Amino acid sequence: MPSASSPSSPTRVPEPVRRFVAWLPVDVDRRVRVFAWLSFVAEVLIIGTGGAVRLTGSGLGCPTWPRCTPDSLINTPEMGIHGVIEFGNRTLTGLVGILAIAVVVLVWRMRHERRVLFVLSLIVLVGIVAQAIVGGITVLTGLNPFIVGFHYVASVSLVAVCAAFLVRMYQPAGARTLAAPRWFAGLVHATTAILALTIVFGVLTTGAGPHSGDEASIRNGFDAQVLEHVHAWPGYALFALTLVVVVIAWRLRLPVRRWATALLAVELVQIAVGLYQARNGLPELAVGTHMVLAALAAATMTVVVLRLKQPAVADGPIARRETASARR
Repeated sequence: MPSASSPSSPTRVPEPVRRFVAWLPVDVDRRVRVFAWLSFVAEVLIIGTGGAVRLTGSGLGCPTWPRCTPDSLINTPEMGIHGVIEFGNRTLTGLVGILAIAVVVLVWRMRHERRVLFVLSLIVLVGIVAQAIVGGITVLTGLNPFIVGFHYVASVSLVAVCAAFLVRMYQPAGARTLAAPRWFAGLVHATTAILALTIVFGVLTTGAGPHSGDEASIRNGFDAQVLEHVHAWPGYALFALTLVVVVIAWRLRLPVRRWATALLAVELVQIAVGLYQARNGLPELAVGTHMVLAALAAATMTVVVLRLKQPAVADGPIARRETASARR
């Protein structure tokens, strides 16, 4: 009989590890829901604090990376409020990462049955790590406006992925079927493309404007006033398309109708804030609000797109009605 130390003996898992794994949920429960929502809120919040870094001129409050200064990991009193703001944003990145790790761990035991949730949680975690590196490159390049813009777009994308996780979290696993006519789904996807275009032009407009994050930072070289108008065109197109989506969704009583209405409401506020900031010299608070609203619009659009499909139903009047609607 082989001894306990024999190489052929199976490796015993430590009891604390076994208990922890046994504690992990095998299906979505309150623990998963709480941490998923916290992760989403943190992703939105870090866009707000990142905007505060730029809008207060604190982009180089910590002039090096990954340290705050060549000799200190954290900000020093001599760096003043700019150091506090920049280091605070870096600290929040750590919190966002911890929450993302918690979500990955919580869905570990259901990674086969709820594979979509596991993949989405991994995307968020890997994205946060990549974002930290991009943030470092941003500092090391003296706040290059194109890298700063990419940093923002990536953050908005992570908010959308977190929103996708929330949608799928509340739906059962299994096959999904289109719950709207195909032409309507095409209209929604076209609206999504216009939203993406609006955000890109908004990033370029900001990169040409006065809020560079630091007095010594360069701008992208475009005419900010021209870009303001160019940015507005897809914005108005987005609003018009969303209005059409809302009207059709309510007339056909489609499952996306309430979320499409929520998207329209976010866009109305976004347009109002955009007009206010353009006519009042780009006040910092309005610009920051505009940035956060863009992320919320992307998240709401994600919900609308994902709710075009619903879990498949084997039979019954609902399934037959949805199938007939999808074929029209």
